[in-house]
Amino acid sequence: MSEAGHLENHRQISDGWARAAIFGVSDGLVTNVSLIMGFSGAHPGNSVVRLAGLAGLVAGAFSMGSGEYLSVLAQKELFEREIAVERRAIADNPESERQELFEIFKSRGIEPDLASRLASELMKDPDLALRTHTREELGIDESAVGSPWKVATWSLLSFAVGALFPLLPWLFFSNRNPVLWSIALGAVGTIIVGGVVGKFTERGMLRTGLRQFLVTSLAALVTYSVGRLVGH
Repeated sequence: MSEAGHLENHRQISDGWARAAIFGVSDGLVTNVSLIMGFSGAHPGNSVVRLAGLAGLVAGAFSMGSGEYLSVLAQKELFEREIAVERRAIADNPESERQELFEIFKSRGIEPDLASRLASELMKDPDLALRTHTREELGIDESAVGSPWKVATWSLLSFAVGALFPLLPWLFFSNRNPVLWSIALGAVGTIIVGGVVGKFTERGMLRTGLRQFLVTSLAALVTYSVGRLVGH
């Protein structure tokens, strides 16, 4: 087999955008399907359901986006604080930090002589020493956090796309009863989203699509039942 045949094909998912996008579109579908079905169960009129769906889309999208922004920013600031503490420790007590690396490497099963040489070589480069300390000692990988703005944007847009699926019939078929169309589009949307997740995770598109469909259906059934009880 050629050397190229051994190359691993990894997707770039470490900066948080993939999680935000997948969670956003999934949450948008579940939230707005449930909201629309809940209002539909009370039979308040198409205009009320349409308004509720639009409010759910806008409020949910901005809630998701702002929540992601604040949480990722807080995590990034926390990481930066811990990294600054480690940077000062390396500058003020290099031998103590070298010993910490030595102990970490030795605990991982590396021979003491090799662990000592590795620790000494790493400490010669302050930046490399800092990255190694934060990863090995603190379990921090700052690059995995991602940009707060990027994650927030993906979350906001993906939620809006997911929430739009079950709302479309109420926007274009307002003079008829769009409940069945809304259920159908919501079902198709959940299966597509679940299938995409299965494709990326290689867990099986059918399995993850059905899982997403069942979870969304359960949520919609509960809210529809509550809507009927409250409406009557």
